[in-house]
Amino acid sequence: MSATAWAEAAFLGLVQGLTEFLPVSSSAHLRILGPMLPSGGDPGAAFTAITQIGTEAAVLLYFRKDILRILQAWWKSLTHAQWRRDPDARMGWLILIGTLPIALLGLVFKDAIEGTLRNLTITAVMLIVFGLILAIADRVGSKQRTLKELTWGHGLMFGLAQAMALIPGVSRSGGTITAGLLMGYSREAAARYSFLLAIPAVLASGFYQLYRSWEVGSPIAPGPTALATLVAFVVGYGVIVWFLRLVSTRSYMPFVVYRVALGSVVLVLLAAGVLSAT
Repeated sequence: MSATAWAEAAFLGLVQGLTEFLPVSSSAHLRILGPMLPSGGDPGAAFTAITQIGTEAAVLLYFRKDILRILQAWWKSLTHAQWRRDPDARMGWLILIGTLPIALLGLVFKDAIEGTLRNLTITAVMLIVFGLILAIADRVGSKQRTLKELTWGHGLMFGLAQAMALIPGVSRSGGTITAGLLMGYSREAAARYSFLLAIPAVLASGFYQLYRSWEVGSPIAPGPTALATLVAFVVGYGVIVWFLRLVSTRSYMPFVVYRVALGSVVLVLLAAGVLSAT
């Protein structure tokens, strides 16, 4: 394996870690930057999904106490009726219900997700459109609700918003945070739930792609992919700490401006023939 391949993997892992938890779409960044690297070409949905295991490991580490508490309450709710009214038990059920849309749509549209929807023009348009929707949500949302007020209907809406992230450019965190703001949740509450909700879907997708690469053979190089996953974990953990502190006091407008600018630049480069949509 060449030094270039290892360097590219480390760079893509860095990008994954920096962008996974921000409302800017990590898959869009990997899709845009991949063709610009010496090896060229789209890193692919499989590479993206596997490296996301690293960022979700960062979520598991950072939220380990919350996750353990939720799991314990949820488990008790299976056999003890009084625990079904516990907020943590409800949170566990809502995370499971919120995972259903992305799981079902991921299976139904699997071929499109790995092919057609990775068109760079679609990615650029989604960056701009969903960036503007985030701006509206951040401006009009009441930002009053906490996660203790999470309802079954809201849990499903969060899940549907997360499913939109199957399209590169939408952003998993961006979609769920936008939905949360529109439903009146605070910036921090929407961000925290976005991180927790992503755990089952991202880990399932990542380990499925990992299994698939072992079972049928894959162009993904195991060594560099493992390096990218490790880098994504380390960087992703730092981003979680920084991002949650940021959104407790600042708006999402810098991310909106960045999304619109990036999407516009990509469209210009596509029109000029510098980048290829496919």
